[in-house]
Amino acid sequence: MSHRYLFAALGLLVPALGAADWPQFRGPGGLGVAADKSLPVTWSDKSNIAWKTDLPGPGSSSPIVVGDKILVTCYSGYGLDQNDPGEPKNLKRHLVCLDRQGKINWQRDVAAPNIDETPFRGFQALHGYASSTPVCDGSSVYCFFGAAGVVAFDLAGKQLWTSSVGAKVHNWGSGTSPVLAGDFVIVNASAESGALVALDKKDGSAVWKQAGMEWSWTTPLLIDVQGRKQAVVSVYNVLRAFDPKTGKDLWHCEGLPDYVCPSLTAADDVVFAIGARDNTAIAVRAGGAGDVTATNLLWTAKRGSNVSSPLHHEGHLYWAHEGRGIVYCANAKTGKIEYEKRLDPDANRIYASAFLAGGKIYYVSRNHGTYVIDAKPEFKQIAHNVIASDPSVFNGSPAAMDGKMLLRSDRRLYCIGN
Repeated sequence: MSHRYLFAALGLLVPALGAADWPQFRGPGGLGVAADKSLPVTWSDKSNIAWKTDLPGPGSSSPIVVGDKILVTCYSGYGLDQNDPGEPKNLKRHLVCLDRQGKINWQRDVAAPNIDETPFRGFQALHGYASSTPVCDGSSVYCFFGAAGVVAFDLAGKQLWTSSVGAKVHNWGSGTSPVLAGDFVIVNASAESGALVALDKKDGSAVWKQAGMEWSWTTPLLIDVQGRKQAVVSVYNVLRAFDPKTGKDLWHCEGLPDYVCPSLTAADDVVFAIGARDNTAIAVRAGGAGDVTATNLLWTAKRGSNVSSPLHHEGHLYWAHEGRGIVYCANAKTGKIEYEKRLDPDANRIYASAFLAGGKIYYVSRNHGTYVIDAKPEFKQIAHNVIASDPSVFNGSPAAMDGKMLLRSDRRLYCIGN
């Protein structure tokens, strides 16, 4: 199934959205692929920044775009300085709504509930307390704030409901993003309750739950395989697929032998997963019933990433290692590594996911700028872009908007373009 047909099938799972919308983590279908081919390749403090807007706090989530609105989450009150984090009771999450010119229309604050939040140190301090990208169906927006719950707002900023999907916390924090399937919001609440949870969009009530979401910080991927809707999620040692309407277990396959952070991608009815500390990549043909490891596990490669998610383009997979400053290209049919190249200058850590637009791949590093690579199986670095005036961390993945790119740091939201 090509990206074009996969996007069409995924469109059956959510209400109609505009062609220019970027409504969830990694955009349409959650694949990290922008239909717009005219995004900028180079920028700096002095060029190709259409606007920049200060945000009320840091965050690792990505911006989304629906209609004339841009939505992004942040946090404040606690965890802004590792040497002096403050009091957890003062933690607030924020949903910020901007127009397409960067003006803040409204901001809604969600106070910390009466729970023991993960202390701001170690791995939690690497991404903070607003790491899940919201999702929007064109009329409401749904935010996941870990043990603080799932919160729904309408597009005027009215809070509609709050629903808990578990009150546990983890030393690594929370980072999965919600996805929409018909009338349901689906959340991988691995850290909070060890369950995949479907909530009714109308009132936040739980519709179904599936246990066994062990050691997983990955966002579910919704696909349509031969007319059958499936929600696929990567967890410790296994890939699992469920009917998003009923929660029925459809199939499972041997997966990554460790905790999992990168999200899945898919093309031509094949699901691709990377992750684990031993850096593994696998390809699994979607479909079947029960354990399909013997028949559907197509290949395994000893290359991967612990955080950053991959993308598929014209028969190849592309991704960045989160800590080595190395980017990879693999043949999607065989798993053969076509190249393994270090970015120049050294990118250090990359937590944002690979982003494709106009035949080019954008890799956003935490502290060393954004790298632009040709989306071809021969490595060619085209540009290295740094916003020198902003030394804060860039953890969020980019979003596409009207021939421009949205990029967020811990300080600001940037619109990159003329």
